[in-house]
Amino acid sequence: MVVVEGFEGGTDLDSLASELKSTLGTGGTVKEGHIELQGDHEERVRELLKANGYSVR
Repeated sequence: MVVVEGFEGGTDLDSLASELKSTLGTGGTVKEGHIELQGDHEERVRELLKANGYSVR
C-alpha cells in the first residue's frame, strides 16, 4: 500500500485519488486527509504527482 499525505488545505483529494487510481489501474481510498492506494506504486505515484505540479519529498 502507498499512503500519500501532506497536502495543503484546498486540495481536492477525491479528484486526485480518482486520477491516480485510474492511471495506475489500482484501487484506493481517501481517509482523514490522505490517499491510500493499493499495491507497490511508490515511484510511479511520485512521478505522477510531480507531473501534476506537486512538490514531493
